Amino acid sequence: MPYLDQYTQPLTAKTAAHLLRRATFGPTQTEIANFTGLTADVAVQQLINNANYSPPPPVDLDSTKPTAGQTYLDKAFNGDRNFDFGHYLRYWWLGLMTSQTAPPSLLDKLTLFWQNHFVTTREVVDDYRFVNQYLLLLRNNALGNFRTLVTQISKDPAMLRYLNGNENEVGKPNENYARELQELFTVGAFDFAGNKNYTEDDVKAAARVLTGWKYNNYWVQGSQSIGTTFYISKHDKTDKQFSANYGSPPNNKITGRTTSTAGDEELTDLVTMLLNHPQCPRFICRKLYRWYVNPNVDQTIEDNVIIPLANFFASPTNNFAIRPVIVKLLTSQIFFDTSNIGSMVKSPADLAVGAMRFFNQPVPDMTTDYAAFKMYFDFMFWRMRDLQMALIDQPSVFGYEPYYQTGYTRIWMNTTTIALRSDYTDAYIWRWLQVKPGYKMGIDLVAWVTALQPNFSDTTNTPSISCTQVLDSFANNLFATDLFQSQKDFLINTIMMNGLQCSSWQFEWNRYRKTPTNEDYKNAVLYRFQNLMKYMLRMAEYHLF
Repeated sequence: MPYLDQYTQPLTAKTAAHLLRRATFGPTQTEIANFTGLTADVAVQQLINNANYSPPPPVDLDSTKPTAGQTYLDKAFNGDRNFDFGHYLRYWWLGLMTSQTAPPSLLDKLTLFWQNHFVTTREVVDDYRFVNQYLLLLRNNALGNFRTLVTQISKDPAMLRYLNGNENEVGKPNENYARELQELFTVGAFDFAGNKNYTEDDVKAAARVLTGWKYNNYWVQGSQSIGTTFYISKHDKTDKQFSANYGSPPNNKITGRTTSTAGDEELTDLVTMLLNHPQCPRFICRKLYRWYVNPNVDQTIEDNVIIPLANFFASPTNNFAIRPVIVKLLTSQIFFDTSNIGSMVKSPADLAVGAMRFFNQPVPDMTTDYAAFKMYFDFMFWRMRDLQMALIDQPSVFGYEPYYQTGYTRIWMNTTTIALRSDYTDAYIWRWLQVKPGYKMGIDLVAWVTALQPNFSDTTNTPSISCTQVLDSFANNLFATDLFQSQKDFLINTIMMNGLQCSSWQFEWNRYRKTPTNEDYKNAVLYRFQNLMKYMLRMAEYHLF
């Protein structure tokens, strides 16, 4: 297999859907149709170029407040509303993920990757302005340069708060961030063969490099701004020696500085040294492969995908630019290989956001329809949290367990979450959630099938559509891999028809066509559709994608 060679065949509906499921949080049927026939390169470039870096800012979503619908990040800090405003940031981000009006973009799926890589959490940071600045840093640089990301995140107020960088001073260093910077953010704890990538002395040396950074105006009521300041008086000005893991002298030593620019100068040297570690680009590319392609990395994938991709990532011509690596990976032969289509379990974000998008559940306008916007994302967020994916609130600095623990995405499925996933998708069938008057979330199954029926009211001259046509329409692009004929037969004969002959379906459907105002006739056909779609959605929610 050519592995990283470009996939040159025009995208089919199946491969277009695969790209959109992996690069975004799930496509609409229209997006799949629009991407069918494109080359992978053109499709990925569209997903990159469609990124919107200037979305409307978050607003107050509490309809009982006089400030409802108004922005709040441009105003002085309000400690009384700190939890609310931090929480609404999550709804704002979910709104960007879920929107069906903007052209599809890979930006927010990639931002979630970086947010799960450079983890901080809303709960621990606990200042909504810090969380907002951190999220914008990741989002605005998601396709930029990894060197820039590592440098900026190392002095970001939210990260200084989350990993105690604010407490790191000469004479009493705090090693928390220095350890995670190496273990989780750059070189990784071990190489692919299991060898340690750094020493405890490297952690101590890195902590000394990072002394002196402080965040400003944390939780200061009425304060107008936040930021980071470097204090030379709090900085360790001596030289910092690292182990041979980072090369031979003098490349593994950072010279101490004594001026006000010491913090930035030594941080630049540290980031350069970390990125020059041979395992750093491999560690990052391995995580990207597991995020986009397949959680399982064996020696063949390591040799033929991870190492050459890492060599390209770190090459002098690319110099740790992220965008070319994403393009190379998402347009590669290995990405579109049939063994990688349907190789992951959907995360709660892929399930929740993807279902809203696939079934065209419109997102209410955040500013003018804020109560409905909040209702919509109350439903999504709290269920995602119950499914082990509270947005911007990972359980630890390691991120969500299914992205690093043995078993990977299969961890999303357990005896508790299986039932909760079914409960989530059942809501699309029963349509119990009223987002606002006139808008019930869910699928109008009768309208869907009615639209399939030619000459709906002409039962004399136009035959009824078949059970197979209903099934095929419901299944169109719903699954990553094709259903077996035995599965289709089961869905029709056992689930939809409940053991009755399909010939009886024509009688039921035509009876409804003749008298569509009869609620009994409508409910009879609706019962068939609900059983079928409910079961199919449960298959899809467990189904790999």
